[in-house]
Amino acid sequence: MYTSQGKINRNTIVEQYYPMVRRQALALQVRLPAGVDTDDLIQAGLEGLLNCVDRFDPEAGVAFSTFAHQRVRGAMIDELRSRDWIPRSVRRSGRELEQAMRRLEQRLGRSPEEREIAAELEMSIEDYHQLLQDTNSGLVLSYDEVVLEAPGGETTTEEGVDTPAEQVTEAQLKQLLINAIETLPEREQLVITLYYQEELNLKEIGAVLDVTESRVSQLHSQAIKRIQSRVRNL
Repeated sequence: MYTSQGKINRNTIVEQYYPMVRRQALALQVRLPAGVDTDDLIQAGLEGLLNCVDRFDPEAGVAFSTFAHQRVRGAMIDELRSRDWIPRSVRRSGRELEQAMRRLEQRLGRSPEEREIAAELEMSIEDYHQLLQDTNSGLVLSYDEVVLEAPGGETTTEEGVDTPAEQVTEAQLKQLLINAIETLPEREQLVITLYYQEELNLKEIGAVLDVTESRVSQLHSQAIKRIQSRVRNL
């Protein structure tokens, strides 16, 4: 991994970590519209990886693999954000959906059911399901934005070391997310766990739940909107 001069060998790093970059690109791609090219995500990830080589400090006490994993994913997310491919109308609909959920939770003292959310939005359950489908394409970014753009969410310094204050903020943010996920209905909790922790795709989750891929997409979208409405309201 290092040259005879004690520097990180960039070619060796690319060869060693390319499979990791490709895995992350594929994991993101299956959650995005068909127009997003996996090769573009891989290229962004490789650029993030090489940026790690320039910024990594072996004396900082952070493993290069950990540092690289975070930077590669961040580079891919930045690439997607730079395209701004989520229509404004979809963003607006997503915000309105979050607000409706928040109002209902405050009024009912619990997570609202689908029919209650649809009624709050003054639409049929069919139109509500279509709204979930329409907003789902941007949710991989929205989920990451909860972590990456919330106050204190960006915790890595230029040297790759978290300050004590930043570490506390990150821990608090993670706890907020955990608490929000724990309030989800059981089936939506399972979807989030299988999707983000077990890294199953929608089709695989559908097989586990014995529902269609489209239904999993709706449940995923609804779960993320519930999480956002809670975390962003704290």
